[in-house]
Amino acid sequence: MRKQILFATNNAHKLSEIRAILGKDFHVLSIADIDCHGELPETCDTLEGNARQKARYIFDNYGIDCFADDTGLEVEALGGAPGVHTARYAYPDRNDTEANTAKLLSELKGERNRNARFRTVIALINGEGEHLFEGIVRGEITTEKRGTDGFGYDPVFAPYEIGKTFAEVGPEVKNNISHRARAVRKLCEYLKDANLNEL
Repeated sequence: MRKQILFATNNAHKLSEIRAILGKDFHVLSIADIDCHGELPETCDTLEGNARQKARYIFDNYGIDCFADDTGLEVEALGGAPGVHTARYAYPDRNDTEANTAKLLSELKGERNRNARFRTVIALINGEGEHLFEGIVRGEITTEKRGTDGFGYDPVFAPYEIGKTFAEVGPEVKNNISHRARAVRKLCEYLKDANLNEL
């Protein structure tokens, strides 16, 4: 029997990754499955705050145990930017992945320190309260895009442990070592013991 949990997102890429990482023991619902089609609130200035805000919105308005995530790319030479603004780095009103990547590469042009990290924070809200899970992967920003798999900044972020970008190694490798995978594994350990509905 599979345990059921709702992931508070409208991002198809994230949903696909989460389902792949959690595996067949869990039936992961999306917000579309509960007829929630609008933008979830994300007005906090921290990853933790945004993850909590999205999960709390679903829990309070739909009464469903759920989790939400927020992810930031934190670049050392840019003082931790884009950070909480990762998805809307180029334009504050929309997520344009090509423009985001181009802006990042432009701002790092000629910069020798290309150290960066991806950090994911997952907030789970259920009948027992709020729980936070964090995953971090460290790497560097490449000088140009490499690879065609993945999404977002995957073509320019190369984790130290593999020396290739996420876009070069593809989803199977990424889902084993990524920031989101590490946070989800912590979530999964909790969920295995949690009292969730089974299908």
